[in-house]
Amino acid sequence: MNKRRFVAKRETAWRRFEQLLDRLDTISLRRFSPAETAEFSRLFRELCYDLSLIRSRDWGQGLVSYLNDLVSRGHNAFYSSPPGNLGHLVRFLAVGFPRLFRKNIGYFLAAAAIFFGTLGVSWAVVQHDPALASRIIPPQQLQMMEEMYGENGPLGKGHKHPTDDSDDELGDLSDFGQQRALMAGFYVQHNAGIALDCFGRGILFGLGTVYTLIENGIALGAISGYLIAHGHSSRFLSFVISHGSFELVAIAVAGGAGLMLGNALIHPGQRTRLESLRVRGLEAIQIACGAAAMLMVAALIEAFWSPSPDIPNFVKYAGGALLWVVVFVYLSTAGRWERES
Repeated sequence: MNKRRFVAKRETAWRRFEQLLDRLDTISLRRFSPAETAEFSRLFRELCYDLSLIRSRDWGQGLVSYLNDLVSRGHNAFYSSPPGNLGHLVRFLAVGFPRLFRKNIGYFLAAAAIFFGTLGVSWAVVQHDPALASRIIPPQQLQMMEEMYGENGPLGKGHKHPTDDSDDELGDLSDFGQQRALMAGFYVQHNAGIALDCFGRGILFGLGTVYTLIENGIALGAISGYLIAHGHSSRFLSFVISHGSFELVAIAVAGGAGLMLGNALIHPGQRTRLESLRVRGLEAIQIACGAAAMLMVAALIEAFWSPSPDIPNFVKYAGGALLWVVVFVYLSTAGRWERES
């Protein structure tokens, strides 16, 4: 049997299975009738066999991608636990998110290359010629950064974020925990905004994501190079190394999710672009949610650990290096003890 005859014979079953999946987007599997449940199970088994056959005969990546998406959706619908509880969230972060990350790691690697590449180049160029920083960052902001990371700067005393201009408001707060809580809220809002831009702009065929990654990479690199060139390396690096692991990687992860949206529109396969975006965008949204969780961890570290003047720099460096290892191990190994879907 050739590819055309096989597709013509099996396409009706695939479309029926897709209809059942669309119903599961609005109701739970438990509300299926016994006949529908049996049909779903039968079609799912047949679909897995079809996917295996098509892969073995090399009948085209587009068809493989289409069926693989159906199998993934079917597996998630059939075996997932009921949503909306803390256990489901914990399981997603411990197993589901890192698995999805590894499954789509190519998008992350592309986003990371763009983001960290532009950051590194911008850092090196500005550190070599600090005057170039004013072409990227407003001079007033550069001056504020220098004051913050100077020997007598507020950051060195553990008071506030370098971009926060509410000096009096934070300075009047007598409770240390209250100050840190405000800082954590600021970091969540700021970092989540960058990640949301990286992800959401992927709807522009991925070009918006690429632009956002380049823009932020250049800005962060310019600030880093400028501060180090002006002799603030110790205070700056000891501040960013701890939360940088979660924060910077999460931005690249969100960028990868944005590239997934763009690719779903550019290469829809057997679907319309809208269908491709709806189906394949589901995994992108889940990955973006995982990135948001990483950013919340980064915000807590950035508020309560990174600016603390009571923690020696060598401890911050050691802790920061350990956190980079933790992020790598988490994303590369979490969930492997269970069978990959």
